[in-house]
Amino acid sequence: MIKLEALRVFVTVAESGNIKDAADAVGRTASAVSMTLKQLEEEIGGPLFQTDRKNSLTALGNLMLELGHQQIKSFDKAVGTMRAFAHSRVGSLSIASVPSVAANVLPPILQRFLSTRPQVQLELFDIDSVQVRRMVEAGTADIGFAGESRAGGAVEFTPLFSDRFKLLCSASSELCRLQSPLSWRDLSQSNLIRNGASDRIDAEEYKALADQSLITVYNVTSLMALVKAGLGVTILPSLSMQEPPEGVSVIDLAGPKLSRRVGLVERRDTSPSPVTKAFREFVMQELPGVISELLVEQPL
Repeated sequence: MIKLEALRVFVTVAESGNIKDAADAVGRTASAVSMTLKQLEEEIGGPLFQTDRKNSLTALGNLMLELGHQQIKSFDKAVGTMRAFAHSRVGSLSIASVPSVAANVLPPILQRFLSTRPQVQLELFDIDSVQVRRMVEAGTADIGFAGESRAGGAVEFTPLFSDRFKLLCSASSELCRLQSPLSWRDLSQSNLIRNGASDRIDAEEYKALADQSLITVYNVTSLMALVKAGLGVTILPSLSMQEPPEGVSVIDLAGPKLSRRVGLVERRDTSPSPVTKAFREFVMQELPGVISELLVEQPL
């Protein structure tokens, strides 16, 4: 069997034109190089050089040189790819995230992370917390960002930061004229538009309002449009309202149990790829600064 190192020695000799210079280049003795060439010719079944001076190739030697270049280049490229993968410079990264994190937290983090890894392939899924958990659990996503789940299972949750809920209403609403923060009693006559995020609020007063709700909207853009049109009020995490549309007011709410915990969702039983591991470490390093700029409650 022809070994790659023997092929590499032959190519070096053919390009150097003599054994001495080739031996210096590969870090072996001249006698070791000569022995390698002899064994290679025996394996191939014919001479590779015209003379013992090794400065002129036979037809077989020329073919061997051409094919040898291809094999060595392919091997070195494969090894380079494996090393790059191990050091998180290549590979793929699939992220599932709730919309507020995908739109406001991840862009600056991903920009800095990918700037030193231009060959990493990225997929970002903008979905609700339940779907984030399902995608990570199924292995469709490598890592997720979602609100805290009450259930266990194959995934684990690592808290990152706390995000307080706030009220959205039409700018023409009477609620805008009341003193902030608003109490649940202030909302007793309002039509609540439910959404996936607000349904995680544990306050009994919220649940009473939600039980009377006739409208549920999951898309934030549509939700804002309905609120602006005066069809009702809704409650969203403050991270979802970094730039509320014109005609929509954001008002603080009073009372406990009005914050959601946002964190990483990861599989328990699977070792992350080098890229995923590097991204997780990068998130933990960069997140405090990003959260501070967004004026969200500090990391837990």
